[in-house]
Amino acid sequence: MAILIIEDEPNVVSVIKRGLNEYGFETSVATNGLTGLQMATEHQFDLIILDVMLPGMDGIQVCQHIRKNNTQVPILMLTALDSTENIVTGLDSGADDYMVKPFKIMELAARLRTLLRRRNGDQSVKNVHRIADIEVDTDAKTVTRNHTPLSLTPTEYRLLEYFIKNQKKVLSRIQILESVWDIDFNLGTNVVDVYVNYLRKKLDKDNINRYIHTIFGMGYMMKDTEQHENSK
Repeated sequence: MAILIIEDEPNVVSVIKRGLNEYGFETSVATNGLTGLQMATEHQFDLIILDVMLPGMDGIQVCQHIRKNNTQVPILMLTALDSTENIVTGLDSGADDYMVKPFKIMELAARLRTLLRRRNGDQSVKNVHRIADIEVDTDAKTVTRNHTPLSLTPTEYRLLEYFIKNQKKVLSRIQILESVWDIDFNLGTNVVDVYVNYLRKKLDKDNINRYIHTIFGMGYMMKDTEQHENSK
């Protein structure tokens, strides 16, 4: 799901992007109203998060202009102004929902899923992460490759989910231990290497392309490429 964030506060943008990426949303950012309106007009987004107080053109005006050409895309407004009058003004301008800052990212993600279900006729919005031909459904806890289901143990599944949510990042063994096992192991343990090998065997069986790479002296990286200059 592609989300456009129109927000000028860097800290707020960072929190929203990081949180929504964890929930499987793809995010693009505009830091002023005019750029946001241009992006919303020229590109197709599944949903728009729109701040009210923006430089160039405020969120109310942006929302009104978007609605002239697009009545379908869900718009969720963000603002520090929580008066009833401000909320009504935002909704009357064409917004579908309204959240007051500060907010919890969990609630924001839930609101987005509700808006998307409403737009899609209440169809289920799945949290699916992909890399090439591998799909991980974090709601159903299922994994497929080339549309073929893979049988993973709970630990292998958690490891794969962590990798696929952090694609193109070098993940140290300590990071993996803390995130997948949530336990402080002895630093000399090879439990990560053992389970990475288990996971590789199941993912790579009968497949040429391999996506979990060893970054020597640093850890592992999941990347959509057959080879990496530092991988094995």
